[in-house]
Amino acid sequence: MSLHGVLGEMCYGDRGSVASRGSDALTGYETLDAPPHYDFYANTEVWGRRRRFRPSLYQLHANPEDDSKPPLYEETTGVQMEGGDSSDDDKEEQKEPPPEPPRFGWVQGVMIRCMLNIWGVILYLRLPWITAQAGIGMTWVIILLSSCITGITGLSTSAIATNGKVKGGGTYFLISRSLGPELGGSIGLIFAFANAVAVAMHTVGFAETVSDLMHEHGAVMVDRTNDIRIIGIITVTCLLGISMAGMAWESKAQVLFFLVIMVSFASYIVGTIIPASPEKQAKGFFSYKADIFAANFVPNWRGPEGSFFGMFSIFFPSATGILAGANISGDLKNPTVAIPRGTLMAIFWTTISYLIISATIGSCVIRDASGLLNNTLSSSSSIEDCVGLSCQYGWDFTECIKNATCTFGISNYYQSMSMVSAFAPLITAGIFGATLSSALACLVSAPKVFQCLCKDKLYPLIGFFGKGYGKNDEPLRGYLLAYIIAVCFILIAELNTIAPIISNFFLCSYCLINFSCFHASITNSPGWRPSFGFYSKWLSLLCAVCCLVIMFLLNWWAALIAFGIVVFLLGYTLYKRPAVNWGSSMQASSYNLALNQCVGLNQVEDHVKNYRPQCLVLTGSPSSRPALVDFVNCFTKGLSLMMCGQVVTAGSTQSVVEKASSDSHITWLNQRKVKSFFRDVVATDLRSGVNMLLQGSGLGRIRPNVLLMGFKRDWRSDSPEAAHNYIGILHDAFDLQYGVCVLRMRDGLDVSHPSQSHVNPGFDGGLDTINTISAPSRLQTITTSAVTIEPGPQPSTAFQKKQERKTIDVYWLSDDGGLTLLLPYLLTRRKRWARCKVRVFVGGDTNKKEEQKEEVLALIKKFRLGFHDVEVLPDIFQNPQPGNVLQFENMVSRFRLETNPKQDSDSGPPRAQEEPWRISDQDLERNKAKSLRQIRLNEILQDYSREAALIVITMPVGRRGVCPSILYLAWLDFLSRDLRPPVLLVRGNQENVLTFYCQ
Repeated sequence: MSLHGVLGEMCYGDRGSVASRGSDALTGYETLDAPPHYDFYANTEVWGRRRRFRPSLYQLHANPEDDSKPPLYEETTGVQMEGGDSSDDDKEEQKEPPPEPPRFGWVQGVMIRCMLNIWGVILYLRLPWITAQAGIGMTWVIILLSSCITGITGLSTSAIATNGKVKGGGTYFLISRSLGPELGGSIGLIFAFANAVAVAMHTVGFAETVSDLMHEHGAVMVDRTNDIRIIGIITVTCLLGISMAGMAWESKAQVLFFLVIMVSFASYIVGTIIPASPEKQAKGFFSYKADIFAANFVPNWRGPEGSFFGMFSIFFPSATGILAGANISGDLKNPTVAIPRGTLMAIFWTTISYLIISATIGSCVIRDASGLLNNTLSSSSSIEDCVGLSCQYGWDFTECIKNATCTFGISNYYQSMSMVSAFAPLITAGIFGATLSSALACLVSAPKVFQCLCKDKLYPLIGFFGKGYGKNDEPLRGYLLAYIIAVCFILIAELNTIAPIISNFFLCSYCLINFSCFHASITNSPGWRPSFGFYSKWLSLLCAVCCLVIMFLLNWWAALIAFGIVVFLLGYTLYKRPAVNWGSSMQASSYNLALNQCVGLNQVEDHVKNYRPQCLVLTGSPSSRPALVDFVNCFTKGLSLMMCGQVVTAGSTQSVVEKASSDSHITWLNQRKVKSFFRDVVATDLRSGVNMLLQGSGLGRIRPNVLLMGFKRDWRSDSPEAAHNYIGILHDAFDLQYGVCVLRMRDGLDVSHPSQSHVNPGFDGGLDTINTISAPSRLQTITTSAVTIEPGPQPSTAFQKKQERKTIDVYWLSDDGGLTLLLPYLLTRRKRWARCKVRVFVGGDTNKKEEQKEEVLALIKKFRLGFHDVEVLPDIFQNPQPGNVLQFENMVSRFRLETNPKQDSDSGPPRAQEEPWRISDQDLERNKAKSLRQIRLNEILQDYSREAALIVITMPVGRRGVCPSILYLAWLDFLSRDLRPPVLLVRGNQENVLTFYCQ
């Protein structure tokens, strides 16, 4: 073995960390890389040896001297093995493997099973009658049309079945894993139900034959209909016992039935060749005659069912057994080989047999005969008065033909094949074999499909029937359910009534199977790689359309019922959104559609009428700031993009990075029913990480244009560097032409604790996040303290509740393009905010108060926002109270730049460069007017908006290089302080987001 192979074995045998090998573990050309192996891709372990594991990327590139324990690779689903081989492991490996349940090959497991299911009651009891109705030519059309549908469906089934390892569940498994749980679940229920009804159809056929035999010998229990019911219930009870005994017994019974059917076919073919006896001639059999073939070649429709589609609806269930092998996919040795080969061979041979039987029976037996030996054509009777083809062969059935009382002939006698056969009991045995084998196959298929559906937990209240028993996981409860359904339909006791019911359900199943194959093909997903290549996506689509059309042609109301059930179950699954991911073609199609639409948007220029606030929300872990998530979701849900962002600082351990980017955040958002993306980045510090999010988030035109973050309440107690970086984030967003929103709540936004969730203190640093560590390291330490692994709890927030009849107060103090007005309008479109009244406050002059109010009202009216309450604030420009001014000065005093007259004047600027957050006297003087304005605005907010549901106010802009970052942050703090309602500071990017033009 090569050196890297030996080292690979060492890696698999010992799951200890790389660090345990020491620094000399990797020298020269040695590597932990491993050659490809089956175990790396398998989901199950092989008995008798320990499973190998692919080395993780962390193990391959991490420093061997790193003491941190490498994380388990995501595909390491087996039992974790630490510290090499143990004696317990050796003992485990020496144990005997568990007994294998019986597995079947393609002949016994699929071909014979499908042929038996196709050769059912219709073949023996209805095919001669269908030939009499439709004629040989039209019967062949019916047979070939059915075979085309089943053949193309067989090709589609083979393609789907060879696109990966097939487990138990048969048709349901194939459709659900291809089209997804929505359509797969609905068709799984329908297909399982159809198989249960098919048990009744085949059992009624068996009971009908037994009843006819009893009638011929004068044995009647009650009457014909009740005799069929009694015999049918007894028979299906016996079949239930065989099926519950296990697949081994059921498979042996199927082989016996197959041999019986073969012998009955041989007896029938020999019977057509033997010269007809007088008794058979009286019943309409005259051996092969060209005249009989010619007469029976054309249709002769009779009765209410006498039409092409009437005959097709009765015949088609006889061709629906093609999925009998696929339905026991979990019991096959190699499903990907057995299902295509066995299914297609079964379709071919059964089609040949149907064509031969319809041609031979139509060439030997006339349509009408009395069965009376004295109906011969005497010399005294005139041949001109004789009616029917039998006159040429010396028989006169004129009377029964005219009176429509003939009881024999293929138009009247369902047991015509028994009459033609060389030995009639063999045909009876064939009928018994065909009906019982088909009923048995359906009785096994229905619970197997239903069990898989129950285990997927797509629908409530059905899991009880999915429990398996024994080494083969037999669904005994499912058998009982199928038995009850079958008994209910056996009570109908009429074959021609049950058959059309089944036809619609099977056609619906075949329609979806073909559509599954077509849909998987056109998505061009790299995961669609069937090893069976003899299929055509366009043939599959054609067959799906044909199945759909034929359903409505056969019975439009039954088709509507079938599709109504599918739509209802589909709607339920879409509403519940089961937590399954099967890599379906629907997912691939969604990706293709989204990709094409995103690329198509690049060809369309932006227009102000189509503006949507697409928000990048700096939440950190979304579960740590649920109020921020809920608030943004109020105006983006179903309208525009929402993306939650998180920054992990550099220097974090691998486990922290992996947990920060785990799917638990998406799971939490999905559980909260928030339609949002989640994006995390790793950066040297918070500001650079947010800058990466600002520039790298989104796809094409689907990218954020509004940055929304929480207010940093702890800026005075936190390090000045952290506060400076916080304001730097706002400046970066302005530089990149983002609109900026800052949300402040009285109790803060962060509900997390350092030991529970990831914290980005720059987004909304609460007092609870302050540590006693040194300032330079605080940001990184808090940021990387811990990360939520499992989806967090779902705490309730104020933005989830229905708002009372309060007001949304909008202080439109500066024109930022209209974003300050647009966001409150979007909120009022939600039911929970609809009762709130929007009040718009603007600054103005006392002398022109009414004029300015009318101007603003006219402008808002042109915007069609529906806001009718506007108030002009003339006192906005008054001086604030001296006490509040003093509080503001105390707020920034800690960050003032100290001036020492003894200090050299040249030493000032370098210090200011080292500490850019410092506020000099010149800074205060230059920004005095703006500082006083923010203090005054807070007084106005206290006066006018104490009882509001939300305050939206235009955010001031601190000029870079003129207004120090700490002074700007002090403006925002004082402006929004001590307010009961949430405060949203908004500043658009000065580009119009509202228009009153139509183009």
